[in-house]
Amino acid sequence: MNNLGTGEILIVAIVLFILFGGKKLPELARGLGEAGRQFNAAFKGEDETDKPKKTPPKKDTKVSASKKGGD
Repeated sequence: MNNLGTGEILIVAIVLFILFGGKKLPELARGLGEAGRQFNAAFKGEDETDKPKKTPPKKDTKVSASKKGGD
């Protein structure tokens, strides 16, 4: 009963394009995505401070001493 087929999705996309225009749709989708992420984070009880910050791995800056061959 709640199945959306390709035809229905296409009709909804055309109506949205007519209502909001081509420039406004990406902004609308971005806003909906951000709202969904915030909702999921709030539902799980997470906060921005709870997430570990991603830091790039430290590069090894030590220069290894070359061996002098004395054969």
